[in-house]
Amino acid sequence: MKKLKRVFAAFCAMCTIFCTAFSAAATEMPEISAKAAIVINAETGDILFRKSADKRLPMASTTKIMTTILAIEHGQLDEQFTVDSQAVRTEGSSMGLRENDKVTLRALCYGMMLPSGNDAANCTAVRVSGSIDAFVALMNEKAKQIGLENTHFVTPSGLDDYTDEHYSTASDMAKLTRYAMKNKVFREICSAKSAKLFYGNPPYERWLYNTNKLLTTCHGVIGVKTGFTDKAGRCLVSCCSRGGAELICVTLGDRNDWQDHSTLYDHCFTFVSRQTVNAGSGVFELGVAGSDRDSIRCGVRPVKVCLLNGKADEVKAVVHLPRFVYAPVKKGDRVGTAEFWYKGEKIAQSGIFALNDAEYAKAECKGFLEDLKSKLVGLFD
Repeated sequence: MKKLKRVFAAFCAMCTIFCTAFSAAATEMPEISAKAAIVINAETGDILFRKSADKRLPMASTTKIMTTILAIEHGQLDEQFTVDSQAVRTEGSSMGLRENDKVTLRALCYGMMLPSGNDAANCTAVRVSGSIDAFVALMNEKAKQIGLENTHFVTPSGLDDYTDEHYSTASDMAKLTRYAMKNKVFREICSAKSAKLFYGNPPYERWLYNTNKLLTTCHGVIGVKTGFTDKAGRCLVSCCSRGGAELICVTLGDRNDWQDHSTLYDHCFTFVSRQTVNAGSGVFELGVAGSDRDSIRCGVRPVKVCLLNGKADEVKAVVHLPRFVYAPVKKGDRVGTAEFWYKGEKIAQSGIFALNDAEYAKAECKGFLEDLKSKLVGLFD
């Protein structure tokens, strides 16, 4: 009997060890070949994976994320102009610009983001700021505004800088991409697998194709930018949307970047979900003037946001309602706004709507009519 108990105890111990080992393996962080990497929640900025994420490294043509968003924010995207004759003369990847070609900023943005044209980046810089040096100063100013603390630009294209002063970090590139992906035009451009454009002298039809293989090989990927130089190695920034959640992944100096991004997404999407948030009970009382009712009920429409699992209760609601509203009020009328904040950042907002009607006060209407009648009668006395 004692022997049987010992065997049973040993069996239980082995099961415990096996289950613990299995659990550890299930949550083990994936191994990747990148020198630096990060995965963040695009909606909140929460970090889901990091590896040397604050290490300063060259970032090659992922630099063009900054160049492109600055071009888009400059505006006048469809105004045609003649490219700068010096700007088109550059080494490396190209969209095929030649001296005296006529082009638009929108076409240059596609030329930067799809075939990674260095000629497009240089021509963009001259068009926006008048010179490459002036544009680089604008890039560094924008980096400070966004909060990129370990980033410095020397070129608009990302070509290697021999002074080692062109650098960023995986963390900063994720911040930059999160900022850029909030722009609808940027999202449209970086997600395009191909684009039909018109440029040249005179302009004629061209097709450009995206170098980002993840757009067709990794489920849910919607951008963003590839990069490679001898100094930087393979660099890749991507954004992926699955089940209403959106993540951003950055790898720098990664010889196996396509596979690493796919692996990281499969791993990190298990930690986030789309969760419903509301302002308390979501129902409030609002005073009404000029009505038989003293107040009406109004409700906040709940919103869904992508959060780390179980973090919905950390979202704080700020309700903006007037002290009162004037009658009449109809059910469904918008009467206020609710903002939802997470870690000091507004991540969503929703309307507040009347849940019932509030008509004019009958007594007031009657009094008004009687007063009007007496005044009219007085005119004929």
